[in-house]
Amino acid sequence: MSMSDPIADTLTRIRNAGKAKFNSVDIPGSKLKTELAKVLRSAGFIRNYKFLKDDKQGLLRVYLKYGPGQSNAIIGLERVSKPSRRVYVKSKDIKPVLNGMGIAILSTSKGIMTDKKARKENVGGELLCNIW
Repeated sequence: MSMSDPIADTLTRIRNAGKAKFNSVDIPGSKLKTELAKVLRSAGFIRNYKFLKDDKQGLLRVYLKYGPGQSNAIIGLERVSKPSRRVYVKSKDIKPVLNGMGIAILSTSKGIMTDKKARKENVGGELLCNIW
């Protein structure tokens, strides 16, 4: 069965695993999802990730991060650009998420990056999601 929005599926799996207090979650792998996990790790929202090869498309295992009292490091996440409605922003129009407390993830011509890095490199692109 083909999936219409794999990024939303990835974010939903991470959100649900965090609410269930799982240590890790397995997601069907792709290059885009691996880059998304790399950005989440560098921003400190997940502990780590690992791409596991199998006889199909591969598996992306994301290790979730929790704070004191088993509070999830990811409080909220939302998908901004959807297959039915793409949202593109210029570098000067990228707004900080929760006054800089969260991050926005963009797909740019220079790869997947956070909003801060996109403003620094002066590139715009498709606004994939906001995470706080």
